[in-house]
Amino acid sequence: MKFNFWNKISRPILVSAPMSGITDASFRFMLAKYGKPDVIFTEFVSCDGLCSDGKERLLKQLIYNKSEKPIVAQLFGSKPENFYKSALICKKLGFDGIDINMGCPDKSVVKQESGSSLIKDPFLAGKIIEATRKGAGNLPVSVKTRLGYSQIDMEKWINYLLKFSLDALTIHGRTKKQGYGGEANWEKIGHVKTLAKEISPETLIIGNGDVKTLDDAYLKVKKYDLDGIMIGRALIANPLFFKKTRQMKDLSIRERFDMLLEHIKIFEEVFRDDNRNFSDMKKFYKSYISDFKGASALRFELMKARNGEEIKDIVENFLNEFGS
Repeated sequence: MKFNFWNKISRPILVSAPMSGITDASFRFMLAKYGKPDVIFTEFVSCDGLCSDGKERLLKQLIYNKSEKPIVAQLFGSKPENFYKSALICKKLGFDGIDINMGCPDKSVVKQESGSSLIKDPFLAGKIIEATRKGAGNLPVSVKTRLGYSQIDMEKWINYLLKFSLDALTIHGRTKKQGYGGEANWEKIGHVKTLAKEISPETLIIGNGDVKTLDDAYLKVKKYDLDGIMIGRALIANPLFFKKTRQMKDLSIRERFDMLLEHIKIFEEVFRDDNRNFSDMKKFYKSYISDFKGASALRFELMKARNGEEIKDIVENFLNEFGS
């Protein structure tokens, strides 16, 4: 019997996007604790890597805490047989669903005929969906993609995907060619929902692109008749994005520092035996250290730190000098 968690969540469904180098185990834990969305996605993980001799290192990307559930593992690749094997792994690890990345525009991913490259090869995309379903068993399978490759393609791409009766389909409102430039086309995302009603009413349609506030997310869901919204880049600036009662701007400097130090502690614990460099934490400093006097200078000092203890010392010195 298939257990589809997507159908157990009230609408609109709020989802955190899979972001390479961002939504690792440490960041997802912070989201789950301080402003949990309805559904959390992992970073996208290479199927080829999970099926190689070096899979142990890739499995670090699939570490999660039970507080993150329901959690979806996102996979990318171009070989159906590796999607099948990777889906088996994700099922064994206890994930609630599996998502297939058919939208990443990064050159390194496209070069592997993965991500948004699959938009140009619907036949292969279909084979990947079928193989993933076979490996996933009773887990729901979804796809995240874009409106097209060089141009918007409803007929050959979106319609084609809908015929697979996916459990959920997330649409980023740009083409691959646009990358992250220009504005997301929400009118077309709304059109995808209209098509879904005709072709695959059971498929949930999740919109994605340029949503900067929770209020904006709710407005777009209502305006375009969507089942949910996926939030990506806005989470980096505001880890409390999904919290209805309190945002980062409402926190004291001490509270922000405490969150940063907690994030770093988790990062160091999770990746203690990994080759992941502590400098990977630098991208998160602005999430917590911004919009107060001395924030820019403090971030500059933090960039020099080599571990959590040095970060803590710098933070405490700042508080002693400027207060909380």
